[in-house]
Amino acid sequence: MTSGFVALVGRPNAGKSTLLNQLVGTKLAIVSDKPQTTRNRIVGVRTRPTGQIAYLDTPGIHKPLRKLNDRMMDVSRAVLREVDVVTLVIDATAPEGAGDRFVRELVSTVRVPVVVALNKVDLMAKGDLLPRIAALADRKIYADIVPVSATTGENVDRLEAVLLSHLPEGQPLFPEDYLTDQPERFFAAELVREQVLRHTHAELPFSTAVVVDQFGEPDTPGGLLRLHCSILVERATQKPILLGKGGSMIKAIGTAARLSLEAFFDTKVYLDLHVKVKEDWRDDPRALADIGLPEIDGRGGRRKR
Repeated sequence: MTSGFVALVGRPNAGKSTLLNQLVGTKLAIVSDKPQTTRNRIVGVRTRPTGQIAYLDTPGIHKPLRKLNDRMMDVSRAVLREVDVVTLVIDATAPEGAGDRFVRELVSTVRVPVVVALNKVDLMAKGDLLPRIAALADRKIYADIVPVSATTGENVDRLEAVLLSHLPEGQPLFPEDYLTDQPERFFAAELVREQVLRHTHAELPFSTAVVVDQFGEPDTPGGLLRLHCSILVERATQKPILLGKGGSMIKAIGTAARLSLEAFFDTKVYLDLHVKVKEDWRDDPRALADIGLPEIDGRGGRRKR
């Protein structure tokens, strides 16, 4: 039996979060068509008869422009120091650019096997696939290259088998029914943020965050889960956009989020949303800590606030 930690890394929108959800068999990471959707490290554990894999989804690797982005990149770099195998997720439909070269240089410094998950093969002509695989193999820095579709699940089982083969021998690190180390408050905030991303456009999705102010667990099984959340924006002019005419936008976000929350927590949910203006929160260390991104020191540990 093998067991260990596997990092999922790559450029924004490569499909890492969709792949994580496929690999663990349930939705742990929110998904949208906006880049930089994932901001935190998300752990998902999958136990099989032949071994156990703890997957670590990471923020997409990109050039940091704000303190928020610096923290996100610190998370990704720290994860590379913690794992037994790195899975480099590449969008097979996108031509290689400077961002891909930066990611390749980053993973080339790790001392563990790097497996390429060549994603979105369902969106490309089959005749284009073999040359792309050959070009990656020519670099001679990857332990394996596995074409997959995170959306359809195509070949994901093969990827899992390959990753298990590269993990060290050992007993499971987590109980068989263990799924994630993230608390329920994290998923509540993320599911609300997912709907903010889906309903807003332009710069607004990137300058918003969700904080759970109150998490009132049901008193009885099947009881009402009460959630009070704040959606942060950076400028006063953004607040009316998020509210919408007559409150139409915030109502649409709240309705969609409540349905997602009820499906995730398997109980009725009361959701109260408020929009708060917090100027330049993306560069505010305390605000970043509130959304789960405290500063990481040079050894990969989290510094105290």
